[in-house]
Parts: sequence; C-alpha cells; structure tokens
Amino acid sequence: MPLWLMLVMAPFTLIGILLKPLEILLQIVFAPLEMLLPKSWRGDEGLFGTVKTIVYAVAIALAIRTVAYEPFNIPSGSMKPTLLVGDYLFVSKFSYGYSNYALGFGTDLDLFEGRLFGREPRRGDVAVFRKPTDTSTDFIKRIVGLPGDRVQMIGGVLHINGTPAELRETPPFLDEGCGDAVPTPRLVETLPNGVSHPVLDTSDAHRYDDTPPVEVPEGHYFLMGDNRDRSNDSRAPSVGFVPYENLIGRAEFLFFSVDRCGGLFEPWTWPASIRWDRIFQPVE
Repeated sequence: MPLWLMLVMAPFTLIGILLKPLEILLQIVFAPLEMLLPKSWRGDEGLFGTVKTIVYAVAIALAIRTVAYEPFNIPSGSMKPTLLVGDYLFVSKFSYGYSNYALGFGTDLDLFEGRLFGREPRRGDVAVFRKPTDTSTDFIKRIVGLPGDRVQMIGGVLHINGTPAELRETPPFLDEGCGDAVPTPRLVETLPNGVSHPVLDTSDAHRYDDTPPVEVPEGHYFLMGDNRDRSNDSRAPSVGFVPYENLIGRAEFLFFSVDRCGGLFEPWTWPASIRWDRIFQPVE
C-alpha cells in the first residue's frame, strides 16, 4: 500500500477509536427506549434497528467531516494545471490543527481563539482557506510565502527573500474544454524548500506579474494560484495575507473528476465525461 494512502487511512482508524464511547452511550440511551416498543420493532432487523443504524451513520459522517476529511470541489481554473474545474477532492482537517473555521461547517463557530493541535503549513502545500476579506467564501491556493518572508513578482517570476524561484520549461498544457484542446505554456516552478509544481503563465504583462515587495506578517501566509494570470490570490487586495486561523486544511487527493461536457439529461454521455485517470490521484 502506498505511504500516502496509509496516511490517508490512518485518521479513519483514529475516528473508530474515538467513536467507541459514543456507540456505548447511544446503546445506553437506546436500550430503555427499545424496551417500550412492540417486539416486532426491536432488534437489528426491526424498525428501531434501522433508526439506530441511521443515527450511527450520521454520527460517523459528521465526525469524519469535522475532524478528518472534508470534500471540496474546484469551481474555477485558478489552480490549473494542478487542479481542474470539475475536480472533487478531500481536504485533511487535521493537517494544520483545528480552528473555528476548520470546525464550523462553513461558518465561524467562535468557540475559541487560535488553533487546537496546531501544526505549521509547509511551503508548497495546496490549502483550502477562508477568504480574509469575506469569511463566507472558501478558496484553494498554494502556500508560497511563510511568516517573515519577503515576496515579490518580477516579470512574472516569483521571488522569495530576493531569490527567484527556479523555472523549467515543459510541454504545453492542453487546456481541454468541450471543444478543441488549447495549448497553454506550462512551466515547472521549484520553491526554496525544493518543492516543485507546474504553473501556467500566458503573459509577462499581467497586472500581478510585477508587484512591490511585501513582507508576510507573523501568523500569516502568502498563497497563489498555479494559473498565475488567472488567479485572485494574495497578490490582490481583495485577498491579501491569509491568517493562520483561516486555514481549513490541506488538499490531499482527488476522489472524482468530471469535465462537465456531458448532457444533464443524456446519461449515455456521462461515462465519457468522467476523467478516470484523475480519480484517487494525490494533490501535489
């Protein structure tokens, strides 16, 4: 079994251990209630058994989504070619610990400050976060700047602490829509810690291809989309630096992908719309 898959499965084992006390508690609560019901309703095969199964399933699903993995879908092309529109992936909640945003099911629970079991993100991580200027919106970008870093774009090249990121040319990315594939220039960018990933850069004259140097404040991060000319990210005032507590989790692996070219009422087109080669692939 691949190491990344073992790491993905490990939280489910932990959740099973943590849910055991809940199962015992539910059994204590259900036992007297079951005795009040007709005999035909009792037992695992009866109506009450079905109700218990549903309650257990809901509890497990909520536990997994809250502390382990949350599903996320890609609505825009800002992370091409790493992530495509129509990708569905799992985000690990435990990667950076738990904040109000990470536990809030799309809201800020305002239960505590900071993070529980916090761990520092790594440069190059693809992370889901709550947009600082609109905390009702989730974004997904790549972490390129850590607290204390000086970040600047010069001629479309990312500079961190005065050093340009290494760029290497690769074959163009075929931007496949529902028609002909459009080739787009693709580069491989290597960050200071050695993490390499593909980026798209169609122009060196984009408004964010040349930016003044900025220093990432303590407790904040600088995130950018891999599709450099088509990304609203930390270079833009509408996003800016992302506070540590706004991080929800790290993107881990795809569980489904569809190009959305199939007709909604044409089920015979659905199999061809699924990107089978992307399913269960890790996000790197």
